[in-house]
Amino acid sequence: METALTRLVGVRHPIVQTGMGWVAGPRLVSATADAGALGILASATMTVDQLRSAVREVKSRTDEPFGVNLRADAADARDRVRIIVEEGVRVASFALAPSKELIAELKDAGVVVIPSIGARRHAEKVAAWGADAVVVQGGEGGGHTGEVASTVLLPQVVDAVDIPVIAAGGFYDGRGLVAALAYGAAGVAMGTRFLLTSDSTVPDAVKARYLAASVKDVTVTTRVDGLPHRMLRTDLVAALEKSGRLSSLTRAVRHAAAFRKLSGMGWREMARDGLTMRHGKDLTWSQILLAANTPMMLKTAMVDGRPEAGVMASGQVAGLIEDLPSCKELIARIMEEAAEVTGHLGRLGPSGV
Repeated sequence: METALTRLVGVRHPIVQTGMGWVAGPRLVSATADAGALGILASATMTVDQLRSAVREVKSRTDEPFGVNLRADAADARDRVRIIVEEGVRVASFALAPSKELIAELKDAGVVVIPSIGARRHAEKVAAWGADAVVVQGGEGGGHTGEVASTVLLPQVVDAVDIPVIAAGGFYDGRGLVAALAYGAAGVAMGTRFLLTSDSTVPDAVKARYLAASVKDVTVTTRVDGLPHRMLRTDLVAALEKSGRLSSLTRAVRHAAAFRKLSGMGWREMARDGLTMRHGKDLTWSQILLAANTPMMLKTAMVDGRPEAGVMASGQVAGLIEDLPSCKELIARIMEEAAEVTGHLGRLGPSGV
């Protein structure tokens, strides 16, 4: 299936595997790429040296195009951009909008720039700055999320910009791909569905918790890092929502110290990152400190395999997923389903019967 997305990044199928921290590593990314979709390597939880090593590992596993997800506001963002350029990575994706200058720098080096956005005005801004495409995540999506559903946000953005739009939030099968294309999208991006594959390195015990979840077991809370965060509802999440401000901040300080040790960042560098996060945003220092909870509490589940002690970011589609196919099997299934749906629509004819 050829769309504006497949032509832009050179993949066979209009499907993107999102850059999930602790989840989207070399094995998942290379398996996605080999299956004909666009795999995105998550770099925010890696040091600069680990990023270069991970990029090279992906390149050793596949010759297909792939991307790297970056934090545009990180103090070492330029170092990470340099790695992308030097290693010949095809796509740079961003959870937060990169600056106009950073977009220009990447595009001058031949890198495709694809920010993720959650509002029409943000899409208009990055499009005006030269972004090549945008990922539009509706409120159904996992992790940090907004309030507007994909079926409302997606057509808004498609009508507002003239660059390819990739739909995210609530997509997991061929029917969703066809629906997104009908809205005018150039493809879909999926996180939870790729997390729940046999190629994902997430521990089996954690995958089992996802597979056992119903749609009602996926909730949105602000008690992890002060921002709306969609995840599985667990006893830990319930406890966090009942905890007071002092205990939340104490936990955040502890996690900030752990992340500092893991990332190799100094307190001064972490403070500089905090100032960058706060610039132009209505964030309190408490929220910035609480943000240290996210990477460490995700790591506890996604890497250490302790779902009872960590958090599990999740899209609402977790309640609809029942199996763990390989990336190759998943993408082939989605494309077959999409072909069946479009064929069925063609047989309906103009009367609709």
